[in-house]
Amino acid sequence: MATSSQAVAQQGHTLVDWRPEDPEFWSSRGRAIAARNLWISIPNLLLAFSVWMVWSVVVAKLPAIGFNYSTGQLFWLAALPGLSGATLRIFYSFMIPIFGGRKWTAFSTATLLLPALGIGFAVQNPDTPYTVFLLLALLCGFGGGNFASSMANIAYFYPKKTKGNALALNAGLGNAGVSVMQFVVPIVITSGVFGALGGAPQQLTAGGELFLQNAGFVWVPFIVLSAIAAWFGMNDIASASASFKQQSVIFSRFHNWVMCVLYTGTFGSFIGYSAGFPLLMKTQFPEVDALQYAFLGPLVGALSRAGTGWISDKFGGGRVTFWTFVGMIVAVWGVLQFLPSAGDAGNFWGFFACFMALFFLTGVGNASTFQMIPSIMRQEVPRLNPHLDAAATLKQSELESSAIIAFTSAIAAYGAFFIPKFYGTSISLTGAPNAALWGFMIFYALCVVVTWFFYSRKGAPVPC
Repeated sequence: MATSSQAVAQQGHTLVDWRPEDPEFWSSRGRAIAARNLWISIPNLLLAFSVWMVWSVVVAKLPAIGFNYSTGQLFWLAALPGLSGATLRIFYSFMIPIFGGRKWTAFSTATLLLPALGIGFAVQNPDTPYTVFLLLALLCGFGGGNFASSMANIAYFYPKKTKGNALALNAGLGNAGVSVMQFVVPIVITSGVFGALGGAPQQLTAGGELFLQNAGFVWVPFIVLSAIAAWFGMNDIASASASFKQQSVIFSRFHNWVMCVLYTGTFGSFIGYSAGFPLLMKTQFPEVDALQYAFLGPLVGALSRAGTGWISDKFGGGRVTFWTFVGMIVAVWGVLQFLPSAGDAGNFWGFFACFMALFFLTGVGNASTFQMIPSIMRQEVPRLNPHLDAAATLKQSELESSAIIAFTSAIAAYGAFFIPKFYGTSISLTGAPNAALWGFMIFYALCVVVTWFFYSRKGAPVPC
């Protein structure tokens, strides 16, 4: 009998009977299937982040091979993937219920080949115009878009009690793609790892040579393998099917917009700091080899996200988020104390330590804010739809939670554009990034108040 029920539970790669909240179903079949999908999803997402943020390293090397762009132009190249990635996330947010998690993951990963190959060829031609680099920076946004659909997909696979940790693992280890990229690219661009297929090196203006094309080419074989693994190894969930119209109900949900603000404060900060950190270090501490240390910030943020999801599951996402923002205010204030100023060269290691604390806290906040969303909607959907029975209420809560998780990640991703751009604007107008950092502190103070009022205080409207 069990064998028969299992046989009809799956048609091809589509799961037609998926009940993660049923303890018996979860322990007998669900956990293993969910784990397989999660562990295939993670490398796909890691590659997406790697391609999305690759310009944060490439821009630091373009002047060395003869592309004489201004600081403002370089910050634009570092910021544009964030702009396109965030915009694509808005559309990607709704793709999983329309196309299915397996099919969309495979397709969206395959699209990363366009910017990866494009960068590899463009940097080899000294006559490549700036507009082509701008276009390639925008195409790297494909990687940014993938996060929204990936998180929405994994949210469907896990029960409420472990959803926070599963999402933290997917996002945290996926986010590690930024750190992996910032570690790998400086290594692979120093040698012809692809031989004659990779092309000739570029001559450095200060002597020596560089294979900057490898910053793009190195991801190509992994993209191909991961897309194939997603196509053959992942699943679509029949009950997760929904039209855009059905999902668009989230635009009328007040807490969708509140969580957009809070997630911008956490993930928006993580991805924005990741995009701007190498160039910020290079401009403020030019005597330091920025690329030698840049990967550590995103690594700390990614690992803290992956490793701290359980804290919010245990103590409540609202409480953890509140204290995370308090800590972020302190960390940014610390960064300001160690920056160079008139007559003072600053202190790189103090600056670096405060930024590591900031990256760590963004990871904790990334996990806690995503844990909050399913909890909020489990409370809000019954209040807003009292006519639904228990099964319909649960399904609607899952649908709205998944859509909100994806949509808030889309809005927050604009941090990858605004933070590097604010750095560049502040430096252009005042000669220092201090004004931008003070602005970030004010925003975090707003997030503290919002979190306390709606979610973490005694008698909060939606405690979580």
